[in-house]
Amino acid sequence: MSEPSRLYQAILEGNAKDALAITQQALAEGANALELVNGHMIPAMDEVGRRFENEDYFVPELLLSARAMKAALDLIRPQLASSGAQPAGRVVIGTVKGDLHDIGKNLVASMLEGGGFEVHDLGADVPPEKFIEAVRTTGADIVALSALLTVTMPAMRTTIEALSQAGLRDRIKVMVGGAPVTDQYAREIGADGYSENASAAVALARRLMAARTAA
Repeated sequence: MSEPSRLYQAILEGNAKDALAITQQALAEGANALELVNGHMIPAMDEVGRRFENEDYFVPELLLSARAMKAALDLIRPQLASSGAQPAGRVVIGTVKGDLHDIGKNLVASMLEGGGFEVHDLGADVPPEKFIEAVRTTGADIVALSALLTVTMPAMRTTIEALSQAGLRDRIKVMVGGAPVTDQYAREIGADGYSENASAAVALARRLMAARTAA
């Protein structure tokens, strides 16, 4: 099995040590950084997502694979930047103001990175102003809002309204998620999409990018 093919397997198995070592060797042997990402890392994370959807994988496996992918990606990222390679899209993500929960948000961020997106994670308890600043400084295509508490869900609406008042809403897509959030609630607050889990978030982000490009 070639080094790049072994990278796919290492990520699928959630072996961060092997993923890092294989990536280092592949790059030393002249492998193309973008090919490693598009040809092996993203397909591996797509397969992880498929297995999660089919309940062959669960959250622990998802976290391990995301960790392995991130280890390899951190090594590759400088070469991607120097080559001018463009990400699948730029995402600003955070848990909304008043909510300190971030495990689910962290998993979504990792899965999005594994899907080829450039992710700017603002952390938890993020006020609308911080989302606005991040959109302006990063040129984000998508804003991803997370809430785990029913009492913090209204902060999603407040953040979307703030993006509109700042004149940014028309140029970005907004996706929302979290345990108490539903597709109906997403529509009510004016979000562009809702995802019930980290795996589905990647597919949603790709659809939103396609819609944004087509607009």
